[in-house]
Amino acid sequence: MSGAAQWARGGLSIGSVLDLLRPDFPDITISKIRFLESEGLICPERTPSGYRRFSVTDVERLKFVLTAQRDQYLPLKVIKEQLEAIDSGAATLGVREARARAHGTAAVAAPEFGATGTGRAHVVRPATELSAPRRLGVVPGEVSPDEFRVDHEIRMTRDDLLTQAGISDQFLTELIKAGLVTPGAAGYFDTEAVVLARTARALSEFGLEARHLRAFKLAADREAAMVAQIAAPIAKGRDADARARAEETVRELAALSLTLHTSLVKAAVRAALGG
Repeated sequence: MSGAAQWARGGLSIGSVLDLLRPDFPDITISKIRFLESEGLICPERTPSGYRRFSVTDVERLKFVLTAQRDQYLPLKVIKEQLEAIDSGAATLGVREARARAHGTAAVAAPEFGATGTGRAHVVRPATELSAPRRLGVVPGEVSPDEFRVDHEIRMTRDDLLTQAGISDQFLTELIKAGLVTPGAAGYFDTEAVVLARTARALSEFGLEARHLRAFKLAADREAAMVAQIAAPIAKGRDADARARAEETVRELAALSLTLHTSLVKAAVRAALGG
């Protein structure tokens, strides 16, 4: 789904905002976004379940803050004062343009669907950012935290799984015995089970049986346990959004863990091949 479509449906998730910002700010993280929110520089709305939803204005403010830090080395206190001046209307567009020229920057309007009437429709970005080529974004192969978000649950029967994965009933039984595929409490399977079964089937063509894949399962369990251990104290917080923050942390850590795992495997394979 495009960014504009997600905005039309009520805003972007924090993971989607991360993907938008990374091409220009490769070092941005979910933790950094949460920190800027705690400092009062942005104020995204919350869904009834506690998830952040970012508007166009929120994203433009983030770009303003990150650009000021990166290019002008301004402290957050000064950046916050500039934003407050814009919010209150004390800094008109003409004043902002004059300040921009004095500091070698250019005033830039938010996207056409970002006009909110709140006095925050314009931000100041360095002129060099406008004329310079767009920098490379996320490193190829990097996993997004949004890949671990579950928007809705899909349940399928055993027969459905066999059909979609293209495997035999006996092979599925072997995968279940090996702990690679696990049905839910009611005996249903989810879409992830299809991916697992298809992958296991492909590996079986190279002579790897379900029992050989247990090592992958054990490694995944260890990584998941480590992520859960880190997030557990956050979930125990007394504030209303503690659980939502813990879930965001789990997704971010899981994505980083999977990216690291993939990179390590690639490096090991290259070394084994003498690369």
